[in-house]
Amino acid sequence: MELSALTALSPTDGRYAAKTAALRTCLSEQGLLQRRHLIEVRWLQALSECPDIDEVPLLSANAQNFLEQLLKQFDSDSAAQIKTIEQVTNHDVKAVEYFLKQQLAEHPELDQLSEFVHFACTSEDINNLAYGLMLSDARTDQVQPKLKSLEQQLAQMAMEFAELPMLSHTHGQPASPTTLGKELANVVHRMRRQRRALAQVEITGKMNGAVGNFNAHRVAYPEVDWITVTRQFVESLGIAWNPYTTQIEPHDCIAEFCHALMRMNTILLDLCRDIWGYVAMGYFKQNLIDGEVGSSTMPHKVNPIDFENAEGNLGIANALLGHFAEKLPISRWQRDLTDSTVLRALGTAIGHCLIAWLSLEKGLGKLAVNQEKLEEDLEHSWEVLGEAVQTVMRRYGLPEPYEQLKALTRGRGIDQQRMHEFIHSLDIPSNAKTLLISLTPANYTGYASRLAKQLYHYQ
Repeated sequence: MELSALTALSPTDGRYAAKTAALRTCLSEQGLLQRRHLIEVRWLQALSECPDIDEVPLLSANAQNFLEQLLKQFDSDSAAQIKTIEQVTNHDVKAVEYFLKQQLAEHPELDQLSEFVHFACTSEDINNLAYGLMLSDARTDQVQPKLKSLEQQLAQMAMEFAELPMLSHTHGQPASPTTLGKELANVVHRMRRQRRALAQVEITGKMNGAVGNFNAHRVAYPEVDWITVTRQFVESLGIAWNPYTTQIEPHDCIAEFCHALMRMNTILLDLCRDIWGYVAMGYFKQNLIDGEVGSSTMPHKVNPIDFENAEGNLGIANALLGHFAEKLPISRWQRDLTDSTVLRALGTAIGHCLIAWLSLEKGLGKLAVNQEKLEEDLEHSWEVLGEAVQTVMRRYGLPEPYEQLKALTRGRGIDQQRMHEFIHSLDIPSNAKTLLISLTPANYTGYASRLAKQLYHYQ
């Protein structure tokens, strides 16, 4: 069966292929091969710049230009050629080495240096840097921009609804009022913190040979300061150098990356469930889309499918990210190969993240506030003012204020008249009594609107 969006096993390359297409340049098999090829070329160039390695003289401008053209011209045909070679070698990194040697054979100067391709390297020297570049590129080009866009969308909603009062619910029960904008501002503030944490995850890499000790390097060229050479090389790629490794870079940075993404996803999953609940309560309506069907049998339905889709994909993503974070830093002795197949699923996890974020963004864009329902629930919840009244009673030393309000309000309905009668009966200063009488569930929102409006002040 021919591979297509309809025959793909993974929905990230099937049903949701259009949503994840932007990730393919950095997190696909071709993206991995392209970065392996890049590192092999850059390593050869780095060797040529070492004055103590006479066998690899400084490359001519023509040779340098040839190598740069090889990098620019790497495409799907190049990747396919490497996969053909791999069918013979049964080794994916060695296939890249042989492919590059074939390319260098076209240039006499470089052909003489072909045995210095992959010099003193173990496969993990190439792989850890390739995956580091893949994650770094995905973070810069896709992950952070999409999260920032989602964050800005929520921030705009927070500003728009900063003053719109809404009944809170703690333990599912009516509680002190808030504003819709303040509740959204809470999410934005949490997102910002985790987006900063994700940006600050330091991608680390190594280039120190078979078990991390530069064994072969030192034997071949004892006079070369390989520690300095490889540090400069790794850092030239935009990756932080890790001097202490076994055969593999321990992947702690990937665990940190995954944990940061998981925390962000958990915040958004929390938001999805809250919005879902508000839709169920009638606080939000959803804008209708012509031709869209909510249920195959109940024609009246307008389901919150975007938030449900986002929640489901966030769960899948976090399950995978959690496995990566737990598994990848563990390797038996100096090396086992269990990380190899796991690392190949990084794109799948981030793909599910992107699908979720896009669904959430779409769902938020379809929401319309049902102000009538918000006002109705507030008007039927005068008991929530019990907090304010008993707190003022405490200030003026009245006996058992909490107990009095508990007797008045707990588990029973109370309206404006009964609340005002109770307030009028209190032995408190007239100005305090006037203030309490002026309260309604709709205006008892504390600093909610101010906090929402000052969202950018507390960055």
